[in-house]
Amino acid sequence: MNGSRLRSLVVASLCRGAPTLSPTTARRHSAVATATRLRRMTSTRLVVVAWTVVLAAAALAQSPAPGAADVSRPAPSAPPITSTPTLPAMNAVSAPTGYILSPNDQVGVEVFGEEDLRTFGRLNAEGNLSVPLLGSVHLAGMTLSQASAKLTDLFGKDYLVNPRVNVMLIGYAKRRFTMLGQVSRPGSYEMPEGSPEGIDLLEAIAVAGGYTRIAAPERISVRRGNQMLRVNAKKLARGGQGNFTVLPGDTITVGESLF
Repeated sequence: MNGSRLRSLVVASLCRGAPTLSPTTARRHSAVATATRLRRMTSTRLVVVAWTVVLAAAALAQSPAPGAADVSRPAPSAPPITSTPTLPAMNAVSAPTGYILSPNDQVGVEVFGEEDLRTFGRLNAEGNLSVPLLGSVHLAGMTLSQASAKLTDLFGKDYLVNPRVNVMLIGYAKRRFTMLGQVSRPGSYEMPEGSPEGIDLLEAIAVAGGYTRIAAPERISVRRGNQMLRVNAKKLARGGQGNFTVLPGDTITVGESLF
């Protein structure tokens, strides 16, 4: 076949175009193309999801676990704890019923709900106590209940609404008596803490060491203020004359036997 005929056949074939496909074949080709596109789309989505998972895992690996301490920075130190100074505890003594306050008695004052008004101290020589807000208040000559009522009234007038005040006895004033004459240890003695208002005469003699060999127990004199009292301690010891109470400030003199 010569060259010109070959070119003629090629030109004729191109002019006729591609061969026409049957409907069945066309549908097959369309299905294959669709499947191919779906596979490509699925592969692309899988790649995107995979990269998303990888990036999320990397971010979690770099972030600290919840509750873990950050070792790169020191934890802030807590502020120092400061304590508020408090007043010493008030240890009240058991005062006798109806006890009358006197100068040098030590008392405590508590106002419920008002810690700043809590105070304690000794009554001065005039029988006054220095109280927060109120200043100097005279309490000598009153019972503890009367002193509480007075302070309640004073606080309620100008400072507090319905205050509740308690006055307690912390310590007795130094109360003394004096033993002279025929006792083993003459001198001045403090009243026992449990008997601030007075003690029995026989107990007072025992505190002074008891009688000497030449003592006359039936001849005892007691000076009480401007009074001079005569007491027969021998009868007291036998239980025939009741009791005699030595009061603060008393001076007891035990006489000497004449024989």
